[in-house]
Amino acid sequence: MAQWLKLKKSNCKNCYKCIRHCPVKSIRFSGNQAHIVGNECILCGQCFVVCPQDAKEIADETEKVKVLINSGSPVIASLAPSFIANYEGVGIESMKKALKKLGFFDAEETALGATIVKNEYNRMLKEDKPDILISSCCHSVNLLIQKYFPGTLPYLAHTASPMQAHCMDIKKRYPDAKTVFIGPCLSKKDEADYYGDIVDAVLTFEELTEWFEAEKITLEKNLDNTEESRARLFPTTGGILKSMREQIKGYTYMAIDGTQNCIAALKDIENGSIHNCFIEMSACSGSCISGPVMEKFNLSPVREFKAVSEYAGDADFNIKQPEKKELEKNIEPIIKKLPTPSEDEIRSVLKTMGKTKAEDELNCGSCGYDTCREKAIAIYQGKAEISMCLPFLKEKAESFSDNIVNNDPNGIIVVNENLEVQLINNSARRILNVRHTSDVMGEPIIRIMDPIDFVNVLNDGQRINNKKIYLAEYERFVEETIIHDNEYHIIICMLRDITDEENDKKKREKISSQTIDVADRVVDKQMRIVQEIASLLGETAAETKIALTKLKETIADE
Repeated sequence: MAQWLKLKKSNCKNCYKCIRHCPVKSIRFSGNQAHIVGNECILCGQCFVVCPQDAKEIADETEKVKVLINSGSPVIASLAPSFIANYEGVGIESMKKALKKLGFFDAEETALGATIVKNEYNRMLKEDKPDILISSCCHSVNLLIQKYFPGTLPYLAHTASPMQAHCMDIKKRYPDAKTVFIGPCLSKKDEADYYGDIVDAVLTFEELTEWFEAEKITLEKNLDNTEESRARLFPTTGGILKSMREQIKGYTYMAIDGTQNCIAALKDIENGSIHNCFIEMSACSGSCISGPVMEKFNLSPVREFKAVSEYAGDADFNIKQPEKKELEKNIEPIIKKLPTPSEDEIRSVLKTMGKTKAEDELNCGSCGYDTCREKAIAIYQGKAEISMCLPFLKEKAESFSDNIVNNDPNGIIVVNENLEVQLINNSARRILNVRHTSDVMGEPIIRIMDPIDFVNVLNDGQRINNKKIYLAEYERFVEETIIHDNEYHIIICMLRDITDEENDKKKREKISSQTIDVADRVVDKQMRIVQEIASLLGETAAETKIALTKLKETIADE
């Protein structure tokens, strides 16, 4: 299954956009890379459409088709009716001419097969009279039912799709022919592969366009309308219904497009709340003209609907209707193998995500899952990682950051560019005598500090480093560092409390001053003694004065 959608690992940026848009959550994350879970995927192509890094790519079968052409067998293209929406102003004859230049033997419209399928649906409703009949044209819808709603399989039309019906008809007319379906759909590659040799290869419009460009083939503008072409409406929402001229009395006919709407309808069918309906289902919103390749590269729903509607005629194609047995298709349940965790196991996983109470389960959907319980189940199944829970990571990071900030011995204050307090740690609260953080959060910094330094840093862009200031109101000396973070538009102030250092310095200065006073008194006393015995000591007096003066200066310097 996953062979048709491949991951370019180097491009996957761990954004979770694919899982957010996957209607059945069939994506597994490992090593920060998204991997498609084949037995769960319904090949709707949404992950391909929404990937911002183009990390998903559809398997290209162009080379396979070239091999078929070179084999010598006639290769006939079955061209999906949505081609008119993809190749503006280009009709079937122009497409046939261009395809023959590539080496195709011929090209026909898949709408021929759509006419066969439409007639078979009419026969089923008239003769078999099912309670509910669901169209089987969309392979993604078929996979959705086979994998997720097997209880509704009896209501799914077990008949060929237009692609298959047309290719069977081609091979009946040309027994040696090889058939190649060309359309906007990814899942048709899987349908062709799963059901054997009815369809030999499938190309998307993107692959065909690239092939035309490589061969420098230009499509001619020519619409060549024909009245017998009502089934060309098939790729639009309600297109099957529009092609069915008569409606069987007692049945409600409805068209449902978009996988989420199909899921809702299938749940109602499972619950037994829907009866007597023919339901046209399409996984793509807007049906086939909004197929994944169309949506990714060429989405213009109004223009595309108008192009298909105007190209369709009012009468049916003239084609021989096969026997019902020839169109029967066995559609069986596909069992998903991933284990389902017990309630205790789910709770255990939730606990590792930091969710121990119901109120912890935010169900924000940022991880791609609708609820935290769904995410926990995916983790248990190995499809998701705990790190995908952004609130959990945010709380963890904030807790780690808060521990660092609040245990820093230096005061830290963060203000916005309006000079309003955004953060204050415990050390800053102690320095500034702030009792509770809530007392100052969101308040102007002027309430607790002189804002002049903040204003200067904001206006001049020059940081302040280790500026010594005295906070008279708090009787504290601090070294202040202020930085303006332009990227985050905040101003960070760090305060190192040096009050004790300043007090110790004052004590040392006082002791030094007292020592100097003592030295002065000693010098004076010695001078008096020196004068009295000057006659006896002579030059010794001068030496003594010099020695004592040096002692005084030494003490003063300290």
